[in-house]
Amino acid sequence: MKRTALFPGSFDPFTAGHLNILKRALTMFDEVVVAIGINIDKKGHFSTDRKIEIIRQATASLEGVRIVKYDNLTVDICRELGIRHIVRGVRNMIDFETERSIADANRRLAPEIDTVIIPTAQEYAHISSTAVRDLIKHNSDTSMFIPEGVDMNLFKDE
Repeated sequence: MKRTALFPGSFDPFTAGHLNILKRALTMFDEVVVAIGINIDKKGHFSTDRKIEIIRQATASLEGVRIVKYDNLTVDICRELGIRHIVRGVRNMIDFETERSIADANRRLAPEIDTVIIPTAQEYAHISSTAVRDLIKHNSDTSMFIPEGVDMNLFKDE
């Protein structure tokens, strides 16, 4: 039986830290579905299409990765896709407490779905999408924060 996990997030943008979590999740699961959450109440920096292209380029050499977008609850997209595991990455204890609360809520909503929390490798713990967006805003070099192989032009303003 194929083991599949959902790796949800806004990925605004997808960073080297996200890629680290994804690669490690692929050691546990046959397939990981990177699910870009769409929240119509929030204006993201990057369009969904741009996010998809960044993730495609970042994961081009990986097997077992699928990319989807969704605008409903995470547990609902899991049920729609027949997925029983959610993967979440954490950089520090603050992230852990937030993710644990979300995992607890998801477990109450969907007891059949488990969350796997993966701490990021130390060399990526300082990377956040917010920091990358700030670097972009100030026309600074983002190359050390984004995955290798991603066209830097994708990080220019839309």
